[in-house]
Amino acid sequence: MIHRDEIGFKILTPIVKTYFKLFYKPTVYGAENIPKTGPVIFCGNHKHTHDQFNVMIVTKRPIHYLAKDEYFKKWYTAWFFKMACCIPVDRSKKDENAKSKAREILERGSALGIFPEGTRNKTIGTPEEVDLLPFKFGAVSLAKKCNALIVPFGISGEYTGKKGNLTTRIGKPIDVSDMDLEEANEVLRKNILKLMKKSK
Repeated sequence: MIHRDEIGFKILTPIVKTYFKLFYKPTVYGAENIPKTGPVIFCGNHKHTHDQFNVMIVTKRPIHYLAKDEYFKKWYTAWFFKMACCIPVDRSKKDENAKSKAREILERGSALGIFPEGTRNKTIGTPEEVDLLPFKFGAVSLAKKCNALIVPFGISGEYTGKKGNLTTRIGKPIDVSDMDLEEANEVLRKNILKLMKKSK
């Protein structure tokens, strides 16, 4: 079932998939790990503004990513992020409106996307050297409250358009219902790091 706020996503997806595949030539492993139904939170490392598309191109599920509200304040980006069913987040405070919308999406059984680092990681180095920024607790907290699975993914390589360079690995879903927030965040972090640094 497609919800009203996901219609734009469905219209946009074929265009974005075609552009992204042709321009960046990404490789994605583990698409079979994505649950076809039920509340899911996609969580991965964040290195580029296009990171969300690496998962989007291998699933038919609309994914509501949390995005900084600056993108919604300029007309030339606002239309895209609204169509892509993103949720604006005011990062200067604890945004209760964004949190409420995210819970609503999960409680109806849809998919959410969160980058636990909270911002782009601009660390320079090889995949073995690059580390993750400290994780926020939003993703694991929402997963516990809404009984959602977390699907981790790790992105490695660069957005150069060279085939075989940009790689994303999607891991098996994580159930954090029996973990406290600290443990859940650590498990998520280890999974994403492993996926980032896994050899072919």
